[in-house]
Amino acid sequence: MIRFLLSRLALLIPTFIGVSIVAFSFIRLLPGDPIMLLAGERGMSEERYQELQSALGFDRPLVVQYFDYLLDLLQGDFGTSIVTKRPVLQEFLTLFPATLELSLCAILLAVAIGVPVGVLAAVRRGSWLDQTVMGTALVGYSMPIFWWGLLLIILFSGVLGWTPVSGRISLLYYFPQVTGFMLIDSLLSGQEGAFRSAVSHLVLPTIVLATIPLAVIARQTRSAMLEVLGEDYVRTARAKGLPPARVIGLHALRNALIPVITTIGLQVGVLLAGAILTETIFSWPGIGKWMVDSVFKRDYAVVQGGLLLIAGIIMIVNLIVDLLYGLVNPRIRH
Repeated sequence: MIRFLLSRLALLIPTFIGVSIVAFSFIRLLPGDPIMLLAGERGMSEERYQELQSALGFDRPLVVQYFDYLLDLLQGDFGTSIVTKRPVLQEFLTLFPATLELSLCAILLAVAIGVPVGVLAAVRRGSWLDQTVMGTALVGYSMPIFWWGLLLIILFSGVLGWTPVSGRISLLYYFPQVTGFMLIDSLLSGQEGAFRSAVSHLVLPTIVLATIPLAVIARQTRSAMLEVLGEDYVRTARAKGLPPARVIGLHALRNALIPVITTIGLQVGVLLAGAILTETIFSWPGIGKWMVDSVFKRDYAVVQGGLLLIAGIIMIVNLIVDLLYGLVNPRIRH
């Protein structure tokens, strides 16, 4: 297992370098000059423009800029925002709890509904339940996030008035954020109604962000269960007279979890990508909205650092998924 872990860690190095090249090149391929965007409508003199370009290092060749950036990364420096003048890593750590809270709620909702629904669809293969589940999953997977989010806002916030339109909590409540997770901090605040307000703000973004992962997990669970239910050991367990719940839950589902765990791990990237749209629609103050604003402002350091940090999180999650295989199926350890 240690040898396997070391080999996986070694693969992260070229992956990280490749991502850094893509992140460095991506923002520079977009039209627009970050210095002129900073100047706004007031403009600036040619001398001031050259001064800022030299101070930010934009007057050097791109190859030199990249290797300087890579050297800073090796020292843990992700750069400084040219807009806010704050370190990128500091801004990321400040905003990431909001995205993490939303993503965790979304993946928990997707797993809690997707896995049981997929199992039921496999057990009742060909029934109306199976067809309904698969049809709904197909619609959910095909639904654009921005359209789905706006539709829910119009219905539940505009027409019914059940949920807030945007933000993480009502402006009526103010308390220090200890953990960065609004659900936890609202409970710790002791203010009546704060936790309920935080939950109501979280409902719609969670549903929107969980829709695609839920559909994928349900379909993958059904597919994996159908494959396992036809195996000899499942038929043997049934022939021995074991209860159906034990056959499905212990013998079938456990062996079907390998591709499901892979799917759940891959959905982390989907969640972080979907968070960009979801946070923009609901004005959720997380890294998704932060990245979108930075792209419009051509804030090179933020876009580069944000992409690298997000990619690093996805790589770590994939590594954890690989290690979980050995816990679910001991044969993989060998």
